[in-house]
Parts: sequence; C-alpha cells; structure tokens
Amino acid sequence: MTEQDLFEVVCRHIQEVLPDVEVERIQLDHNMRELGANSIDRMDVVIGVQDELGIGVPSEALSKVHNLRSLVTVLQVHL
Repeated sequence: MTEQDLFEVVCRHIQEVLPDVEVERIQLDHNMRELGANSIDRMDVVIGVQDELGIGVPSEALSKVHNLRSLVTVLQVHL
C-alpha cells in the first residue's frame, strides 16, 4: 500500500470523525489537533484506521506521531 493510499484511508476516517472538516484542509503536514480533533477524536481516527487495515500499532510508536505524514509512515511500517 502506498503512502497516498494510506493517506486516503486516514482522510476518510478523519472525515467520519470530524464531518465539518473540508477534505481540502487535510494535508500531510497538519496534525489532527489543527483540524479541531480532541484526544478522543484522534484515537477514534487511529483505531478506525487500524481496524480497517487489520493492523495493530504499539502505543510507543503512536506516541512519536506528530503530524499526518508521521502517522502514515508508522502505519506503513506496521502493515
């Protein structure tokens, strides 16, 4: 799965959790907090993405995520 494919999965889950966020606002270099996501929203997105991809990412790896690009990278490593 490419970085772009993973980014599209993440975007889809962000839009499910934060339906008021326009897709154009979602950029790889943004973090979910900048999009208005609180900690529960962020976990909902991450859990939804992991469930869809059938993977589990350790909390330690997720703690190093600081923007959507790093989230995509961590997901790609665990595929």
